[in-house]
Amino acid sequence: MRHILEKEINLYLLIFFLGTLTSFSLPPYNLFLINFLTYPILLFVLINFVSGKFKSFFIGWIFGTAYFISNLYWITNSLTFYDSFKYLIPFAIILIPSFLGLFYGLVTFLCSIFNLQNKISSLLIFSVFFGSVEFLRSFILGGFPWNLILFSVSSQLSSLQILSYVGTYSFNLILITIYLLPVVIFLKHKHFTKSLILILGSFLVLINFIYGNYNIKKFKEKEYSNLDSVIRIISPNIPIEKFLTYQDPEKNILELIKLSDPIYSEKIIFVFPEGIINSINLNDLKFFKKLFIENYNSNHKIILGINNLTDDKIYNSLIVINKDVKILYKYNKNKLVPFGEFMPFESLFRKFGLKKITQGYQSFSADSKREIANINQLKFIPLICYEIIYSGIINPNKENYDFILNISEDGWFGKTIGPKQHLSHSIFRSIEEGKNVIRATNNGISAHINPKGQIINYISEKGYFDVRDIKRVDKTYFAKNGNKIFFYFVLFYTTLIVILKIRENK
Repeated sequence: MRHILEKEINLYLLIFFLGTLTSFSLPPYNLFLINFLTYPILLFVLINFVSGKFKSFFIGWIFGTAYFISNLYWITNSLTFYDSFKYLIPFAIILIPSFLGLFYGLVTFLCSIFNLQNKISSLLIFSVFFGSVEFLRSFILGGFPWNLILFSVSSQLSSLQILSYVGTYSFNLILITIYLLPVVIFLKHKHFTKSLILILGSFLVLINFIYGNYNIKKFKEKEYSNLDSVIRIISPNIPIEKFLTYQDPEKNILELIKLSDPIYSEKIIFVFPEGIINSINLNDLKFFKKLFIENYNSNHKIILGINNLTDDKIYNSLIVINKDVKILYKYNKNKLVPFGEFMPFESLFRKFGLKKITQGYQSFSADSKREIANINQLKFIPLICYEIIYSGIINPNKENYDFILNISEDGWFGKTIGPKQHLSHSIFRSIEEGKNVIRATNNGISAHINPKGQIINYISEKGYFDVRDIKRVDKTYFAKNGNKIFFYFVLFYTTLIVILKIRENK
């Protein structure tokens, strides 16, 4: 009995280690080769050492919990700014990864229903369930598509060019299958069959790499398009602690204006980060009109993030104004951060004295509209903070535009790996949509990313950089068809599994 218990404990420790090790394949470490070891071992264990649905679920849950503890620990940094939240840190660092781990438990539970065997069909069954549950995780309860295993190849731009055809979730499914290929060595197939599968898999990886390199090289030959206006990306790098107490708004605005370095002879669009003027809301901005008139002129437009009070609701908004503080465009954030911008089950949590993490007690409201902005003959899609992490839903009207504009406040992440992970999502959106991504962050990484995912310019300290020209590509296949492509892949995998199962039973 003791021997059996020791074996069980050792098995769970191995799975926990595999989940932790897998997280180092993600940004900023990008040790993606680890996954050719961890995923095959996980599948091998499920096939040969696990029986029963509950145990299968527990194996997946342990793997997922360890994975998310290791790569999402930075979430707890947002709880350090208020003393009333600090006691929640031990709970958050365990409970959030444990909840996300349930999705991985669901993967292994579903696999157990199909009684995995040492056959190639088991590899595809695991892949399709893993890919489908990751898709589910990205949308259920508002969704949190952070750190899909696909992000392990964030630095491999040649391999990522396929995103413009298949998108994030389809390639995530394909990549899981590729990572599992080494397990073929241990399957009960003829040597010729196993060799053929490994050769075919390696050939597809090589073809994708060659295509990606060709695609990037071809893009280099494209000519730059001069922009009608200079786009100035401003990184104030103001400590987030200042936003948690009242600050003199006039002093705050003057500091931002000085940092933006207005040049009267140039046509400039100044882009400030999310929520950069914290002590006032949109309705109060008119009281500081004189400051804008004295420092900007008719050649200038200002984009910034600010809170917007409408009736009984409060929105996290992006606005475009001119020197007279006339609102030329307004966008209210669609996707809100749970606990950061709104409290799920707010009436219940308030009984325990809890509120959202950001300043103020009232939760933000989510809007449902996202219209393309047209400023100085430049069209852009606005995204606030972590809205950049959602694939396939950023342009619901499918109208053409010039670039994606993402404003953010990454100070909540602190000096952790969080800002680098956040930046990596922008790379995926740029390739999928075939658009330049322009990011303005406070306490994060502001960047200009071209449609091939290459970072053209960036800044992570106080200052600014200008975007004067961009290279464009034609609209991508994915931008036209969106995430429905993923369901075609699931259908293809399912058909292949059925065919293999029939052959294996014979």
